[in-house]
Amino acid sequence: MFVDAIERIDPFTRPLHSIVRLYGHSDIIPGSATLFFVNEEGCAVTCKHVAELITNADAIYQNHLNFLAERRAVQREKNIAHHLSRLEEKYKLRPETLVRVRNSFVNCVDVFREVSIDMHPTQDLAILRFRGFNRTLYRSYATFLRDTSRVKVGRSLCRLGYPFPDFTNFRFNPTTDDIEWTTEGRTASPRFPIDGIITRLLTENGEVTAIEMSTPGLRGQSGGPLFDTNGLIYGMQSATRHLHLGFDIENRDVLVNGRITRVSNYPFLNVGQCVHVDVIKQFLRERGVKYYEG
Repeated sequence: MFVDAIERIDPFTRPLHSIVRLYGHSDIIPGSATLFFVNEEGCAVTCKHVAELITNADAIYQNHLNFLAERRAVQREKNIAHHLSRLEEKYKLRPETLVRVRNSFVNCVDVFREVSIDMHPTQDLAILRFRGFNRTLYRSYATFLRDTSRVKVGRSLCRLGYPFPDFTNFRFNPTTDDIEWTTEGRTASPRFPIDGIITRLLTENGEVTAIEMSTPGLRGQSGGPLFDTNGLIYGMQSATRHLHLGFDIENRDVLVNGRITRVSNYPFLNVGQCVHVDVIKQFLRERGVKYYEG
């Protein structure tokens, strides 16, 4: 149903690969997100929560560097455990705290000087502008739905993104005590479509701002396009909501593999939430970004 549309969407939809390190660990956690380009000028859109990971990367690392500098200064002090605890409190470091984030924009442009980011004040939406590139590595760009009266409950739509971070081109460098990208290993992650139907239009202050889908958006699909069978963009995957169904089971005996087992179950329906196309187009207009409609 969406075979031809995916072939039209894929050339301008790109993954953002990320590697992160947590405080006190050398293990590397890979992750991915999605963005898509809206014109030939190096302008793309993604989720605000994805853009925040990009903009906060330097501050996260600088906080860790400041901590390391102070830790070295007290390394030979008596009661080092007390000093370390004080520094961890000062720099808000816990075992789950991010201390390093590195991002890689895959097949977006050949080189770039900077990426400027505009974040929507209320919606999970951001504009990325690549500056200083020589040529684009994406092919074509999005065409947004002009007649948004077609955004109706029951319409079948699809999302495309990169939820599975299968890339392996990274390592921990013990010499520098840092994580880094390498030229070895897999550099790509598989694209992954997921379809569904529109179940509700979500509003804020009387204005439609989001589209609810009958199927969840997967984590790395955040920032990916929502489109119809013609490849027209209806919105952007943003979040997954968990609706409690109320069919709860508590301490019920059921037969499992030939044995009576006591189980409890609290079912939820996972539905996708997408930024509405009108919100995206309005924000692009406000920021002076060219886009196309069809």
